[in-house]
Amino acid sequence: MGETHFARRRRLAALVAAGDADALLVTRLVNVRYLTGLDSSRAALLIPADGPAVLATDGRYAGTAAEVCPELPLVVDRKVATALVARAAAGGHGRLGFEAHDLTVEQHTALLADTEAELMPLGHLVEDLRRVKDEEEIALLREACAITDRAFEAVLPEIRAGVTERAVAVALERAMVDFGAEGTAFETIVASGPNGAVPHHHPGGREFQAGDLVTMDFGALYSGYHADMTRTVAIGEPAGWQRDVYDLVHRAQRAAVDAAVPGADVKDVDAAARDIITAAGHGDAFTHGLGHGVGLEIHEAPLMGYDQTGKLVDRVPITAEPGVYLTGRGGVRIEDTFVVRADGPELLTTTTKDLLVL
Repeated sequence: MGETHFARRRRLAALVAAGDADALLVTRLVNVRYLTGLDSSRAALLIPADGPAVLATDGRYAGTAAEVCPELPLVVDRKVATALVARAAAGGHGRLGFEAHDLTVEQHTALLADTEAELMPLGHLVEDLRRVKDEEEIALLREACAITDRAFEAVLPEIRAGVTERAVAVALERAMVDFGAEGTAFETIVASGPNGAVPHHHPGGREFQAGDLVTMDFGALYSGYHADMTRTVAIGEPAGWQRDVYDLVHRAQRAAVDAAVPGADVKDVDAAARDIITAAGHGDAFTHGLGHGVGLEIHEAPLMGYDQTGKLVDRVPITAEPGVYLTGRGGVRIEDTFVVRADGPELLTTTTKDLLVL
């Protein structure tokens, strides 16, 4: 992906120039990875408005950096940001942008003490670039989601009365790794019976019982890209209220996916699901935003919610995960990861959303 990373850096350099800066110091590790391909625990990148980028890392990653991005000049130093600030000053970059959402006050103060350059916050430039994915990224997301689908199918026979939430969570995580994931995209959620009323319940020792709804929220991590899927199943024949709530959330989720087209306002996409749930009398039981972007992080821009701003564009992967949570009774959430496309949404998680009765 060397050419891809080079093109990303070129686009970023143009944004740096438009921001009236001489260069940008990139310190967020996920942004360094996006721009170079290097995955490390200590790295920074200098992006001049005009000229070649410079990468800094410490000795642990020097060999990897030389292999992953041999086209980049490399500075080997434990104080990666300080080293690049010095490099910027030596190159005559008097106005140096930085990622204010990443640097701590202490780090910013230390950098100021080491340079006469003007440090200026430049906003979320890299995150704005990352919002729209190229087809290589979408292919990685597609594989992460395919692994997630396969893991769910493999674990379904283990979901029955007497099995604990924790056991199913572990089984899902093991299956994802067995099918090729490098790990989990986030901490797996398995919530059964009344625990289903807690959106981010931590799976524990509760055993599934006949009459439970069980909500599972999980995803595979593949080559740095995160999948996110939620399915709710029934242990034994569901009660009437459980079917009603499930059908309601299913309709709301489908409406949200259909509304997620290029040009749509994120608030309107949220409303497509929320209005259906509210009209059924459960508006107060849908307690979170509709969804979020996914990519190198599990939660990326755009955030999909009634209090969010922005419009969708082509090739933005997002989730839609409406839910209804009834305290003391249980809950339902259904979630897919999909890509906004001009010709209609591309679902990346394809497991059935029909209510499975186990």
